[in-house]
Amino acid sequence: MTTTRYLLARIALAFGISRRQRRMAEAASETHLLREAEQILGERVWERVETVEELGIEYWTLRRLIAEKSELLDKHSEAEEVLQSAHDQRAALLSAKSDVTDELDEQRADLLEEMDELARHRDDIVRRARDIRRLYDGIKTKLEVLRAESRDDTQTVSTAKTRMEELRLQFESLKHERTEIATKIAKRNEKLDAIDERIDAERKKHRSEAAEAFQMIGDANRKISSFKAEIGLIEQEMQQLFGEIGRHVSRNAKANPVCRAATTDFQSMVEVMSALRKSINLNHRLTGA
Repeated sequence: MTTTRYLLARIALAFGISRRQRRMAEAASETHLLREAEQILGERVWERVETVEELGIEYWTLRRLIAEKSELLDKHSEAEEVLQSAHDQRAALLSAKSDVTDELDEQRADLLEEMDELARHRDDIVRRARDIRRLYDGIKTKLEVLRAESRDDTQTVSTAKTRMEELRLQFESLKHERTEIATKIAKRNEKLDAIDERIDAERKKHRSEAAEAFQMIGDANRKISSFKAEIGLIEQEMQQLFGEIGRHVSRNAKANPVCRAATTDFQSMVEVMSALRKSINLNHRLTGA
């Protein structure tokens, strides 16, 4: 949104034409674009901000994370090589797998997929519960401050306590749901253990020379999954740090010489980001946010 559009929107608002939903949608879309731009900019310039004191924690944390990621990638490649070698060995030793083993492998894969989905659901519940706890603690702190300032009128206290009770019930509901999911995961773990035992029994029917290859495949798959998960977490944290760096340097490109130098090759991007921030602010004003 430009200043001209903002003025026209203010005139329309004076006549009762608010288009609030449209403004909120525009602000949300622009905020998403801005966050992406901040991450991209931060990723491109982070190596140039070592001397920016305000970005010290982000810069050095990125240095550490990149080293950790590089080490994990090397381990992941080694595990991939081991996995491929084990597959080649198994293919050479075994002409075919039994139908029973094939069926058990499918069941195992389905269980792992279910467990991954349950784990993601559990993580989402934990995140929501954490947010609710923050809201609850905020209201509780508010009441404590008002009480200390002798401003805790009956209506305010009543409203706050009602909201706290609502949050408590939501928290308890999420806690119950998390327990149910944990139970489901435990049951599937038991099924997975049982399937693994049956698979092991079936494998023993094949030639003993294949035992080592099977073990190598299992170990390699577990390591690869673990490395992928760790790399994913590191990359997620890196993206957050890139965003922080991009946000800081774009906001201070004019005031800070180091930030200005770091963004020299990306002036057009910085200008677009500044325009986005202005547009978001104007849209928020129109919505009363």
